[in-house]
Amino acid sequence: MKSLIEGHKQFLSTAFPARRSQFHLLAEGQQPEYLFITCADSRIVPDLILQTQPGDLFICRNIGNVIPRAGEPAGGVSGTIEYAVQVLRVRHLIVCGHSDCGVIRALMNPDSLSGLESVRGWLKHVEPAWGHLEEVERNAGELTRHTALTHANILVQLENLRSHAYIEKAIAEGRLQIHGWFYDILSGRIEAYDEIERKFVPLIV
Repeated sequence: MKSLIEGHKQFLSTAFPARRSQFHLLAEGQQPEYLFITCADSRIVPDLILQTQPGDLFICRNIGNVIPRAGEPAGGVSGTIEYAVQVLRVRHLIVCGHSDCGVIRALMNPDSLSGLESVRGWLKHVEPAWGHLEEVERNAGELTRHTALTHANILVQLENLRSHAYIEKAIAEGRLQIHGWFYDILSGRIEAYDEIERKFVPLIV
């Protein structure tokens, strides 16, 4: 706890005074343009990776960057998405998976979840990713299979997102775009799913 308290002390003494006017405006409301749905993994820090500022991103985090299908309960995820799209009127919704994801490792080795019944139950939202893999990917080495499953899970969550009528309506009205991203922790680079090429490609060439 000491490091957190010291960090807050530094924030109050330097960062906050330098942005006092910005925080004054933010205290009165928010108008984020982006909803960023990503994993709860501690290594994923959206504002650092994207160099965004307070008020830029509306963030939803859970292990495996899961989105429930319409009618399925999944904690506060559905409510967060609905609020962002219908009330805040975000323009872009990004589903971002990442390398070395623990949920994907668990999907590959469910026996490792002994005693973790809540996590095991959560996997039902991720299991459809297996259906997106080619036979060669199913039989590939562990790292290749992990990356392929992570990519597939992002696509599954985008499909789940589209099962919500208000999402399809917002897309049809041209006020919302959805994106699938994969963040590689080792390189720091992001890949984006290209719907025309039907594959993940570098976000920045």
